[in-house]
Amino acid sequence: MSNSYCRPLALGALLLTLSNAVSAQMQDLSKVEIQSKRLAPNLYLLQGDGGNIVALTGPDGVLMVDDEFGALADKLRGTLQQLGAKLPVHFVINTHYHFDHTDGNLAFGQAGAIIIATDQVHARLRRGGLITNGGAIHNEMPPAAPAALPTMTYSQELTVHTDGESVRVHHYPNAHTDGDSVVFFENAKVVHMGDIYVRYGFPFIDTNGGGNVRGMIGACEDVLRTAAPDTQVIPGHGEIATLAELREYTNMLKDTSARVAKALAAGESLARMKQENLLGAWSARYSPPKALIDTDAFTESLYKSLTNR
Repeated sequence: MSNSYCRPLALGALLLTLSNAVSAQMQDLSKVEIQSKRLAPNLYLLQGDGGNIVALTGPDGVLMVDDEFGALADKLRGTLQQLGAKLPVHFVINTHYHFDHTDGNLAFGQAGAIIIATDQVHARLRRGGLITNGGAIHNEMPPAAPAALPTMTYSQELTVHTDGESVRVHHYPNAHTDGDSVVFFENAKVVHMGDIYVRYGFPFIDTNGGGNVRGMIGACEDVLRTAAPDTQVIPGHGEIATLAELREYTNMLKDTSARVAKALAAGESLARMKQENLLGAWSARYSPPKALIDTDAFTESLYKSLTNR
């Protein structure tokens, strides 16, 4: 398995075992190095040990999409300074509420950053709750500290005009969760999709958090329909992708959903679907050994999405 897939597997495992693994993981964050890749002038991909971050720098201050873990905040600041940022983080946009994308909210919020997210993200961070795919994967996420909550929320779409860029933030409901934001850097032709699109294999769908495969498909199709042909696609985890790679992922979501829908129409049980290798060749591509979301777990997510059970 390539290095680009190893980091996301570790982080997804952390997210889904949050209640008993956070303290152990935090002890290892001192060893993490922040890697950066230039996407466009003053626009960078930052990768540490959480969800992918996109950072825009310039005379108005830094805008970041997601902020990984609070213990990495100083390392992120140092990396931004090395990249030429002369001002602190002004805006943080949360793509969704999960811990590996929002734990830095407290550190950056206390330092004065305006945290932007959907209304649903604010609510779920405030109260915490069960993260689950509707099957075997489940764990509790604790409530966030008050200072870590978004200070600006929106319902459908907003645009932040900063550092010479138009940053369009669009809510795609009931996709990975019910509060997902996809962030379009219009001038740079870069889109950050959060965990609606990941590159570690089959995706995790937080069905208790309002996620549904149909919403994921709709979000992916909308990005494919509206994005410029040479757009760089930033997944929630993994390396930079092309629209062609996003299209293959979308086809996987559609075909696997159709297979489960057909089995449901024939009256098959979830247990039967798991037994018969229902997802076929997609499993070889999207469920490598020791995958975070194996074929059984993704079948559970599809079953839950299509039956609303």
